[in-house]
Amino acid sequence: MAGRAVIFTSHTTLPFLSPLHSISSSQSRRTTTSLFRQSFRSSPHKSASFCTCRAVDSRAPIGDDESFVITTPLYYVNAPPHMGSAYTTIAGDAIARFQRLLGKKVIFVTGTDEHGEKIASAAAAGGSKPIEHCDNISQAYKTLWKDLDIAYDKFIRTTDPCHEGIVKEFYARVLANGDIYYADYEGLYCVNCEEYKDEKELLENKCCPVHLKPCVSRKEDNYFFALSKYQKPLEDVLKNNPNFVQPSFRLNEVQSWIKSGLKDFSISRASVDWGIPVPTDNKQTIYVWFDALLGYISALSHGEQQPTLQNAVSSGWPASLHLIGKDILRFHAVYWPAMLMSAGLDLPKMVFGHGFLTKDGMKMGKSLGNTLEPKDLVNRFGSDAVRYFFLREVEFGSDGDYSEDRFVNIVNAHLANTIGNLLNRTLGLLKKNCKSTLLVDSSDAAEGSAFRPAVEKLIDKARCHYESLSLSSACEAVQEIGNAGNLYMDERAPWSLFKQGGAASEAAAKDLVMILEAMRIIAVALSPVAPGLSRRIYSQLGYSEDQFDALTWNDTRWGGLKEGQVMAQPNPVFARIENKAEGEEDETDATTKKPFKTKKRAHPQTKVVAEA
Repeated sequence: MAGRAVIFTSHTTLPFLSPLHSISSSQSRRTTTSLFRQSFRSSPHKSASFCTCRAVDSRAPIGDDESFVITTPLYYVNAPPHMGSAYTTIAGDAIARFQRLLGKKVIFVTGTDEHGEKIASAAAAGGSKPIEHCDNISQAYKTLWKDLDIAYDKFIRTTDPCHEGIVKEFYARVLANGDIYYADYEGLYCVNCEEYKDEKELLENKCCPVHLKPCVSRKEDNYFFALSKYQKPLEDVLKNNPNFVQPSFRLNEVQSWIKSGLKDFSISRASVDWGIPVPTDNKQTIYVWFDALLGYISALSHGEQQPTLQNAVSSGWPASLHLIGKDILRFHAVYWPAMLMSAGLDLPKMVFGHGFLTKDGMKMGKSLGNTLEPKDLVNRFGSDAVRYFFLREVEFGSDGDYSEDRFVNIVNAHLANTIGNLLNRTLGLLKKNCKSTLLVDSSDAAEGSAFRPAVEKLIDKARCHYESLSLSSACEAVQEIGNAGNLYMDERAPWSLFKQGGAASEAAAKDLVMILEAMRIIAVALSPVAPGLSRRIYSQLGYSEDQFDALTWNDTRWGGLKEGQVMAQPNPVFARIENKAEGEEDETDATTKKPFKTKKRAHPQTKVVAEA
């Protein structure tokens, strides 16, 4: 199955892209501030030069028909969705949205893994039939994805008839290749992992290191897949394509597993009824991993009247990127490639294993009973805040931690203060002094100013980070544009220039156009991460819904705003989260003018510079 066990919650380079060296957040902010102050005070022609990425031209042509297939795990439906599965899907959605901006034909696959012993047990415990249980939990995932603004293209359920047919066809191919045989096996079995464990990897009392529960002794006659046959081919794959498993430290783990010697693994169960029967033996059920991993392929033919393995493969396989949690890395980076080799199919281009998500420093998991409910977070703070925090604050690929105080501070400082307040006060000045109308094209307004080239360097930096899956750094680069806009506003003080009249007033009008152009660029560049907020920003700038939906990365080019364009009336696009006394009611709509409230006392917020 593609998504089990603990909560999953990076930083690498796709095989067809160049590497980059990231700058730490604090270092980057210091560099930005210093350079912009120097530019605005001394030389009007000097631009900031601090992006350590490879050179990227945000104005490069886009719009080819190259496809990009990205998958999340197929989430196990023994319990409702948690923040770990939400995190993976948010990251996948951001990557998919960015690739769409580049003009790629994107197929974003997600779904649910619905077979196995744990599913039957969970259904029985709830007094329902397995399929009823699966229907309810699968719908809960779809509802959450809608709440989180997830724009997936395919949602596959392993109980879908089209999936079962493709699994059986795949099984027949592997059997015909001589890689399936019947044997008995006895060992220690983790019910939660649905996997036999090597005793040397267990903790005291034979506990699973992932679920911290004792494994049970089992003996069964099952069908096995000849994984050991593919040891050398797998070694060759990793040697010839070191980007196949990312981040690089995950590759080291996989190489270590293979080097220690691969063992054949069981692909059927005799004691489990809830699953797809083995085509040649109806007394056995196909083992969940040999079933669920095929969901990545069957999803591609989902909706066809007569799906076949070949049709599915021709609809987009191989996947460009599998996003998974690090605890299921072995299944995706060892078992899955060997299975595909056996069936004569291409391997995915990359398997990316990200880290665990913790809460207040403690690991979370459904089995451990320590979860963070994404639905509650969305209801309290809105999808943009949730998406932004986890993508900005978790270095993609590493473990990350959630605390409410940190959440409040980051969201307020970045979205409400840096971005939202800058837009609102700029539109306020435009309304007061220019009747909400732009008096000059943004290209003309920026002549002789260091502000435009500085923004262009930052947008190239953001694209570079998006392409290399450095989502946190991409968010930071976009936020730096907001920081630059606020600094420019404070340095130029257009409210004072308007009072002087004449040439000073004309210069102030140009300043407002430049800041609003930067806000327009922010809306495009931040749309993969916070699509709702970006849509509201674009609307405030006088654009329609259809114009926002038609955006591409080329729209990050400077020069979009034109003379005579009328801006909307100032209306805050993101409300601050405010503290509250115990017993007060929580606000639930992130897009309202009323501030959010939270029970916990957050640290002091960054002071917002008021309009003079």
